[in-house]
Amino acid sequence: MPELTLIHSIHEIDANAWDALWLSQNQHRYPFIRHGFLAALEDSGCTDTESGWTPRHLLIHQQGTLIGAMPLYLKHHSYGEYVFDWAWADAYRRNGLEYYPKLLCAIPFTPATGPRLALDQAALTAFNLTPGDLYQQVTEFLSLSCQQQQWSGWHCLFHPGDENPLWQQASAPGSGPLQRTGCQFHWFNRGQEGGQYQDFDDFLSMFNSRKRKSVRKERRQVKDRGVTLTRLVGDQISAEDWDKFYYFYHTTYLKRSGNTGYLNREFFDAIARDMGDQILMVKAELQQADGQHNIASALCFFDDTHLYGRYWGCREDIPGLHFEACYYQGIEFAIERGLQVFDPGAQGEHKIQRGFEPTLTYSQHWLTDPRFHAAVDDFLQRETPGVEAYRDDCDTYLPFKRG
Repeated sequence: MPELTLIHSIHEIDANAWDALWLSQNQHRYPFIRHGFLAALEDSGCTDTESGWTPRHLLIHQQGTLIGAMPLYLKHHSYGEYVFDWAWADAYRRNGLEYYPKLLCAIPFTPATGPRLALDQAALTAFNLTPGDLYQQVTEFLSLSCQQQQWSGWHCLFHPGDENPLWQQASAPGSGPLQRTGCQFHWFNRGQEGGQYQDFDDFLSMFNSRKRKSVRKERRQVKDRGVTLTRLVGDQISAEDWDKFYYFYHTTYLKRSGNTGYLNREFFDAIARDMGDQILMVKAELQQADGQHNIASALCFFDDTHLYGRYWGCREDIPGLHFEACYYQGIEFAIERGLQVFDPGAQGEHKIQRGFEPTLTYSQHWLTDPRFHAAVDDFLQRETPGVEAYRDDCDTYLPFKRG
């Protein structure tokens, strides 16, 4: 039988072994599961007991061979998750129960769909195991751990949709995990006749006339203000660029929410050093009398198939600049690189008219208390049709030509 254990730091597993395991399953190099990304969060203090994100990563061994893993955290609040369960926590409180701590499989502060349970398929075959076997054992292990430790339950956020059957076929004490559905807005590189777009104009050619003119006007007004945008990757991003980006990021966060953001300078220094090959920075400069001045930055990650928009900040609000830096520059980059999907982050119905399509997201939930598990099951049975109807309604507002 496989041996499942929880570790208290990402540094308890060799970086090469961790990355090789995920790469064996996920050939497009999903950036947020890299050992370097999780280590940057931990070493900078963004994920520790004080922050409410205590590492409890899962390792699966068979006869001494690492065959599986899962990023896990013991959570003491629900901030930075983007699958909202505050109402569940409030229901626990009103009934004299503790919702926290809970066990969470997620990438901290990152609502980007990607692999959550790594399985070495070659090793599974060698040991005569199936993915279904491992999903079953993981489900049982997480549920029993929650019962033994008196944690309220476990949750797995933003896993790929093709994992749904494996999770739903797994069973746990009392009941199996409950599936929750959400909706984001993603761009897809789908050109004419099944190919990819050749350039941004090719993408706009799919729009109806009114929406196409609107996007062109929006882009033109940024250019007419004297703003120049530059896309930088890896070593092209200078130390000064990082300085400016971090200043924009934390001051924009402070202005909008009253705090400087979840991520600190030490985190960004670490990913700049260790993950530059998967980082895109969009720099916006304004032409003024005394020269060009950097006024805004957007930071994205990318792999072999996807672009992920993550962080943004500015010191001067210019109409259309956010859309240009965070969306249109990303679309151009994705087309140039032949990427299939651009995930610009959570929420934002304003993305629809700019060609980002409503896309369902998924999560799994298991609660230790059978009464609340049943209540959440009932809630999700009613919530899911509403989310699917919302997705269908959003489809009708897409700017693409019909017929």
